[in-house]
Amino acid sequence: MYNRGVALQPVFLNKRDYRQLLFDLSYYRFTKPPVKLSKFKELSLDQRLYLLSELKRKDEKLVEIISFALMPNHFHLLLKQCVNKGISTFLSRVTNSYTKFFNTKNERVGPVFQGVFKSVHISTTEQLIHVSRYIHINPTVSFVINREELFSYPWTSLPNYFHNPDFVNPVPVLSNFSSPEDYKKFILDQIDYGKRLEEIKHLALE
Repeated sequence: MYNRGVALQPVFLNKRDYRQLLFDLSYYRFTKPPVKLSKFKELSLDQRLYLLSELKRKDEKLVEIISFALMPNHFHLLLKQCVNKGISTFLSRVTNSYTKFFNTKNERVGPVFQGVFKSVHISTTEQLIHVSRYIHINPTVSFVINREELFSYPWTSLPNYFHNPDFVNPVPVLSNFSSPEDYKKFILDQIDYGKRLEEIKHLALE
């Protein structure tokens, strides 16, 4: 899944914005959140911890989040649907919540994201692992960060593949590699090629 800001405008202006969308992704992946996220954030710490523990205990999800990357003016998601219409419901909740947050914070009105998500159905294991790699190297091949920052960049799921998975499920991808280090090599193999493609694309558009 892919979506970007209206008129190619930035949708993440600072770390607070990035963190908000991560919270939206984590919270709204569940089938029945007890309250809207804006109300959830107003609860006491004990209340929030209790509600989150109940959601995790019941483990009823709209989607599994396999990979993600947040970029200044767009984002990518690799999702596994868990229930009928799970992806469309999840995306609607996430974008509506983030739009309300962004507009309130910046005293603006109107849509933040383009209306229609672009999506591709994953039908093979090979396609799955290559799409995950494409998503994870996107910040580097797009020259948002350098190669050395890739595995610590906090706005993709790549660090979750090697440390704390948190709300990401890396198993569908990592189960196809003998170790996380092999996946790391798989990621690094494509970066220089991806950068060259981006450079060629920019040159062609100038």
